[in-house]
Amino acid sequence: MAKSAKKLSLSKARAKKRPATKAESAKRKAPKRRAASPYDAATLKQLSTDVARWRKTTLAKSLEKMPTRKAAFLNDSGIPLPDVFTAADRRGERLEDLGLPGEFPFTRGPQPTMYRSRLWTMRQFAGFGGPADTNRRFKYLISQGMTGLSTAFDMPALMGYDADHPMSRGEVGKEGVAISTLKDFEILFDGIRLDQVTTSMTINASAIVALCMYIAVAEKQGVPMHLLGGTIQNDMLKEFIAQKEWIVGPRPAVRIVTDMVEFCARHMPKWNPVSISGYHIREAGATAVQELAFTIADGIGYVEEGVKRGMNVDDFAPRLSFFWDVHNDFFEEVAKFRAARRMWAKIMRDRFGAKDPRAMMLRTHAQTAGVSLTAQQPYNNVARVALQAFAAVLGGTQSLHTNSLDETYALPTEEAVTIALRTQQIIAHESGADRVVDPLAGSYYVEHLTDEMERRAFDYLRRIDEMGGIIRAVEEGFPQKEIGESAYRFQREVEQGERLIVGVNAFKSASGASNIELLKIDERVAQEQVDRLQAVKRERDPAAVTACLSKVEAACRDEQQNLMPPVLEAVKAYATLGEISDVFRKVWGQYREGGIF
Repeated sequence: MAKSAKKLSLSKARAKKRPATKAESAKRKAPKRRAASPYDAATLKQLSTDVARWRKTTLAKSLEKMPTRKAAFLNDSGIPLPDVFTAADRRGERLEDLGLPGEFPFTRGPQPTMYRSRLWTMRQFAGFGGPADTNRRFKYLISQGMTGLSTAFDMPALMGYDADHPMSRGEVGKEGVAISTLKDFEILFDGIRLDQVTTSMTINASAIVALCMYIAVAEKQGVPMHLLGGTIQNDMLKEFIAQKEWIVGPRPAVRIVTDMVEFCARHMPKWNPVSISGYHIREAGATAVQELAFTIADGIGYVEEGVKRGMNVDDFAPRLSFFWDVHNDFFEEVAKFRAARRMWAKIMRDRFGAKDPRAMMLRTHAQTAGVSLTAQQPYNNVARVALQAFAAVLGGTQSLHTNSLDETYALPTEEAVTIALRTQQIIAHESGADRVVDPLAGSYYVEHLTDEMERRAFDYLRRIDEMGGIIRAVEEGFPQKEIGESAYRFQREVEQGERLIVGVNAFKSASGASNIELLKIDERVAQEQVDRLQAVKRERDPAAVTACLSKVEAACRDEQQNLMPPVLEAVKAYATLGEISDVFRKVWGQYREGGIF
């Protein structure tokens, strides 16, 4: 070893043995400086300065040559949008508001792995004609890769009337499947093991009857109710707000919903007894912010009723599900899903004292926007549906229905519904959207919209609380008025050309609508349904039916009784949907809505 090297080595050894000076000790204890992060205060201040300079120089020069198309840009909810977003716009962001997937506040998704472990459930709305027609459509869609059943019912069933009622004339099987008795459910699910699929049923005012029929059919298959998985919509508050399909008034209707929630919490642990639905609120003309606010408000209303009943929120809230519309404003729709999860988690923890993370977790079905489909140039609807479906997936839905291109004319044909299903499958297996959890997280724009939609929706909730809650707000017509005004603004924008709809008020074709094949419901359906209903009435035990309906009436009059057991008993005796609904009308009266101006 050279002398110089030896000296250096000895010098190092002596230095190690020598006690450190105060300055050296302080230097060793001081934390290591980290590289400036995008959210570092100094960096953000410099970024704000750079953006201001950019606007005065680079942007200003560009605008002199090429002015923007509009003086101001808004999203579909009327939220003002600046020209560019940067990290400086996120300076107030709290990491706890973003969180991680599968953890409070679930902004990034209810499950840690999301679609990396399991794709969303692909449901295609099916229901037309008689129960045998819909049974065939179910089996076809399952053969084509559909992973969950979704059942649409006709208008008589939705309004609590049998096929032979005068109010049903001309409507039997036209907008969904016709059902009047348990016999129809037996045909509807023939050959489909109900412990091997999950089923969604879109029915509200008469939902208690449909659920009892489903339970009874399963028992005939040897499947006990605790093994049944699925969802029944059963959201009566949104009916009074938007869809307008009811039997009795808001308070008795919510009582029936609460009975079902209580029964399912005790006996059907895999079943979602209510799907709190923003879909119909949005379809009625609400903005995305209004859809978010009024839907969450409905959810609060149901939880409040359950708590008043004496139920533990951690026992029933995990089975509450949601249902969102997915419209054309792509980034707004993604942000809506994320804001909804965060709002619900905060509300359940802070307002209701939920302890179980599952009670704070918003799980949702989504459907592309039927109201956005156009009769003009109907093949454009394929592109609209693909865009909307992709937004739902990037927003983190657990279940999805994609509309068919022909649904502005009629119920979908087999070819059209197959294209709609293939749209989901292409997104699932070819887009790459399933490979990363919450892939748009961190987008300055998406995070800004998420925060802004949450803020505006909470403002609506505050106003509703000041009115005394959502049931009182509905009775006063507050959500209805807000939605009506939004629908009017939207239509005015379309008619004045401020909002362009491709094929409607822009890029119109001289030839008009395309000639496409439509599904037509044979008139035989109504007569076959009436004949089957009358046969059931001849064959059943009239005394048993009368006794069962008397028990239903007694339960209606006694709020301490849960309605599910007597309705289930009546269904098994082949009491009809209309007969059970007539009991509700007898006890509580038939509801008529006053004018909303």
